[in-house]
Amino acid sequence: MGRRPLGLASVMVIPKAYSRVTFQFPPLRSRGNLSPVDQLIAPWPVAEFWLPSCSMSVRHAPALTAGAPAAVFIHGLGGSALNWTDLMEDLRTEVDGWAVDLGGFGQSPPPRNGDMSPAGHAACVIEFIERELQAPVHIFGNSLGGAVALQLAARRPDLVRSLTLISPALPAMRPTKANVHLPVIAVPGLGEKLITKYLELDAGARVRSTMNTCLAEPGRLPIQRVDEAIDEARNRDHLAYACDAFLSSLRGLLRTFIDVGPNRPWKLAERVQCETLVVYGKKDPLVDASAAHRITRHFRAAHVMVLPDSGHAAQMEHPDLVARAWRRFFKSELPLVAEGRSS
Repeated sequence: MGRRPLGLASVMVIPKAYSRVTFQFPPLRSRGNLSPVDQLIAPWPVAEFWLPSCSMSVRHAPALTAGAPAAVFIHGLGGSALNWTDLMEDLRTEVDGWAVDLGGFGQSPPPRNGDMSPAGHAACVIEFIERELQAPVHIFGNSLGGAVALQLAARRPDLVRSLTLISPALPAMRPTKANVHLPVIAVPGLGEKLITKYLELDAGARVRSTMNTCLAEPGRLPIQRVDEAIDEARNRDHLAYACDAFLSSLRGLLRTFIDVGPNRPWKLAERVQCETLVVYGKKDPLVDASAAHRITRHFRAAHVMVLPDSGHAAQMEHPDLVARAWRRFFKSELPLVAEGRSS
């Protein structure tokens, strides 16, 4: 590969044929160092939707372009719609953005049937799309949200225009120092004790611990975004179902990792009909970026990118780059410079 010029962010793309290309984008601006006259936007307004199997809180970023298609954004385990604020802003000229709080997370209560598996969460999102948006949408999912998005795209291809997965929680995950504790937390009885103990920590300490784990460079995230996450964590401290929602969703996710049936994740991937963009962070301590090669084997039309300076939530650390990559693959609007190609 040629040498990457200074001032350019590089993205590795591994297409179906296993060739590798490094693409160059103009320098990205850090949102952690904004001037006083260029402040971040506030979180998008939230609305509650009453659906047949659940009540769902959703944040809406109205499109700036008339007739723009809708996009649905699905957060990860322990996250919320707040995780998508900046990416939604960056994509407003292309899509009408809707970020959901999955059942039991953010401001959404648990689903009425108690099913918080990836398939159960996907069923609620499907209801929202069918009843409220009433048209195929672009789907974005991060971590657990990626597993939910996969369920949705495979089971209801008629509802999905494109699929974007950011560090998706799929069975290719390898044990690391940051994720090896998750199966332990999932053990019935033990998990409840550990989570209860963890919740005794101040909300600020919990949020900062999560940021330190998920982000390659926590200081890159603006203080405003950290404060918003802390406020939401404090608001959830009084919710009796918060612990159960986390554990039920984690256990449901881990069950898919050992599923050998026809609806196991990698079989579902083979049923996805739309184009798929999968984004990994090279510095992600939870999901190993080497899973990129497996993605190309199972998704029929996948573009896989590995961001060299990103962790587990690229949409929070590098919303500008994720937005530009999405436009590149699904809008064909950006010029592309290839440093080199090898087969």
